[in-house]
Amino acid sequence: MNLPKLDKDTPPDQLHSFMSKAREASELLKALSHETRLLILCILTRGEKTVGEIETILGLQQAVVSQQLARLRMEHLVKTRREGRLIYYSIDNPGLNDLISVLYSMYCEPAGTPKDSA
Repeated sequence: MNLPKLDKDTPPDQLHSFMSKAREASELLKALSHETRLLILCILTRGEKTVGEIETILGLQQAVVSQQLARLRMEHLVKTRREGRLIYYSIDNPGLNDLISVLYSMYCEPAGTPKDSA
């Protein structure tokens, strides 16, 4: 992994850029720091779902799911698509799928399970 080298000789504009990116990453991690939001994102990595489908999968009330989806929308992590009376939610940033996959590998994948190479 090619990580940046930050030291006393780092140019101020480069340091400012790193600080800005660190702030963005911090905001993303704050949005992910709720277990229901994280589970919703895990569900959405497999494709778009309605609020009702997410409710059924998680066994939670509609109000709880809607509240967490609203936060994810506010953070621009999910987007919506309307079809008739149904609103479908999906992940807005494809890179988020990679992050969720890493978190799944770290915390959820059973030990000894072969990694999916696809």
